[in-house]
Formats: sequence, structure tokens, C-alpha cells
Amino acid sequence: MTRIELISNLLCPYSQRIAIQLAEKGLPFQRTYIDLAAKPAWFSALSPLGKVPVLRVGDDALFDTAVLCEYIEDVSSVHPMWPSDPLDRARERGWAEFASAVIADVFGFYSAPDAATFDRKRADLAARFQRLEQRLGALVEAPYFRGSPFGLVDAAFAPVFRLFDTFDEIGDFGIFTGLTAVADYRQALAARPSVREAVSSDYARVFTQYLLQRGSHLSGLMSQSDRVTAPAQQT
Repeated sequence: MTRIELISNLLCPYSQRIAIQLAEKGLPFQRTYIDLAAKPAWFSALSPLGKVPVLRVGDDALFDTAVLCEYIEDVSSVHPMWPSDPLDRARERGWAEFASAVIADVFGFYSAPDAATFDRKRADLAARFQRLEQRLGALVEAPYFRGSPFGLVDAAFAPVFRLFDTFDEIGDFGIFTGLTAVADYRQALAARPSVREAVSSDYARVFTQYLLQRGSHLSGLMSQSDRVTAPAQQT
């Protein structure tokens, strides 16, 4: 079998999406982490965009998250993660892109420099999840986006909710208030083995430290809170 290497950094939610997909397919892969602030020359040669994830397949290197997802689906018929119906497939691709938009909003939330911007970004996120609540509430089956089986929309949203596991340690920002379907969905995704194993054991510590060093409004809230300390280095 051709060797597969997933190149990412410790925190990238898009890389987690690929790791989840590979695990669901039962495809063995090597994980290589890089520091995006000090990219090695060999990585820059592989990725024209200079971004992770990159999937190295033998001597070839593929980039762009959506491209990687499609490639993995093309080469593995095990556990298809898009629906077979073209309309359903297009609809779910749209919701996977919606998850990517939420990730961009999350970045704006934790990077907001002041309280006014922070509150605006928080409201934007609440509106995003309200839309997801409406979609999930219209579903007949649970626990995943398509009911069952677990698919690529689920792989896209799981890393989003992982970000909020850390935010929940800082405070209750009211983003999920009243969103019962989203809460159930979040819990179901967190219990999935492929989701749990998509990050290193050091993820929570690294993300907390990253947030503390942002110099953002959220960083200030963290510094003032007696609930938040960067978890100790795991050995």
C-alpha cells in the first residue's frame, strides 16, 4: 500500500478533518507536525499555498482540505462519507463549507482585540449555530448530520466543537444557549473514536497557551480568570 503522510501543525482544525476521515476509512497514515511560524524548507516546496494540511502519498504531495477529502473518497470505497445521491452530496458539501466558515468566525472570536469586537464576533457565532440548530432539528434520525452513518460533514464540525471545549473552561459566552440539537450533536461527535484520536495528547495545553499569548480580549479574560491555567506538559 502507498505510504500516506499527513503533514499539519498541532492545532489545525482542517488537518483534524483529514485525520478523522483517514481513521474512519481504516487507512494507516503517518502524522508529521510542523511549526507554521518557522516552516521548514521542504514543506514550502510541497505546499504552494504554504498551508496545512498537506497529504503526501508516496512521492506526490496534495494540498487544500477539500481536495484531500475528495482524493481520499476516490481511492477508498470503505465507509463512503458522502451520500450517493448527487443532490444530497452537493447539499452536504455545502454544509462542510459552512463548518469551514464557522472556523473562520471562531478565529475572529478569539482574536478580537476589544470587548465590542468580541461581542460582535460572539453574536456572529451564535447566529451560525442557530442555523445549524434549525438544520439538525429538522432531521428525522440522530446522532449525526445524516442521522447515520458518520460522514464528512461530521468530520468537518467535530474540530469546531473541540475548540469550544477549551472556551468552556474560560467562561459561558452564551453561544449555545437553548440549542439542544447542537448540544446532542456535539456530544455524539466527541464520543467518536476517530474524533478523539485526531489530535495529540498535548492539544489542550498547546491551544490554551496559544490563546493566552494572543494579546486579544479573550486573552485578557483568561488572565483574569482563576479557572484557566495552561495544562502541564504531558510526559
